[in-house]
Amino acid sequence: MENRRAENQRVEKSFTVGAARIGAGPLETALYLVATPIGNLADITLRALEVLAAADLLACEDTRVSRVLLNRYGINRGLTAYHEHNAREAGPRLMAALAEGKSVALISDAGTPLVSDPGYRLVEQAVEKGIRVVPIPGPSAVLAALSASGLPTDAFLFAGFLPVKDGQRRKRLDTFRQTPASLIFFESPRRLADSLAAMAEVLGDNRPACVAREITKTFEEMRRGTLATLAAHYAEAGAPKGEIVVCIAPPQEEEITASGADTDRLLLSLASEMPASKAAGEAARMTGGHKSELYQRLLALKAQGDGD
Repeated sequence: MENRRAENQRVEKSFTVGAARIGAGPLETALYLVATPIGNLADITLRALEVLAAADLLACEDTRVSRVLLNRYGINRGLTAYHEHNAREAGPRLMAALAEGKSVALISDAGTPLVSDPGYRLVEQAVEKGIRVVPIPGPSAVLAALSASGLPTDAFLFAGFLPVKDGQRRKRLDTFRQTPASLIFFESPRRLADSLAAMAEVLGDNRPACVAREITKTFEEMRRGTLATLAAHYAEAGAPKGEIVVCIAPPQEEEITASGADTDRLLLSLASEMPASKAAGEAARMTGGHKSELYQRLLALKAQGDGD
């Protein structure tokens, strides 16, 4: 055991950029959230490389995926798997290391950790324990797609993946129908055509949109059009390959109404997926209304529904 510990201490904490070998560390005790490339390995930041090389523990979703990045920059490190299937077992071990004063770097397979990836619970626990959480910013498919989409960027809402079942997907989309911001979704290639068709029906055929595919990779594509034309294209062309981000323009000003019926429908839809207080807060953010008033309205709607 002592020999293994001594061997680990001799591991050089450094990384390679071009022909230069650069030393790294030491790091202060903290949970470091490190953004990694979404395709092109050259998009990694120097600060991210320094943290990956210097952290006492390096946690990742898939050790095979992360090993490719580390090998590219000559970082000789052991990896700890941390993903949605082993979070209950791996999470406490990472928290124990932080409690002992070690530094822990968390990465996902690509992009910024916690964005449609595991890790939220780990950050929540670190915050509860008073442990410093340090973001190491870098690549993000969400912002990369939006910036190149040609759609408004002054306000946007990232909604992750839509439900798989069509009815639930349309119900979820309906909650965003009047959101005064560009919408951003992740989607799988095989569900893209169906999702675009649902988006066109719920949000409007003529809503401008962009399907960003394989961002930063060799076959990067930004296909722009209305939701109707994009839905028709992928229905005919079939499922594309690669990672996909869908960006959708906000509704026109005249499309945004605050009628009582629309607000009631929004409140009930949100309340089916989250607690009443949170639903009222989300509705307030989306409509510009007052949370307290919307909360009382939701309680009245629920009481009316229980009495029917």
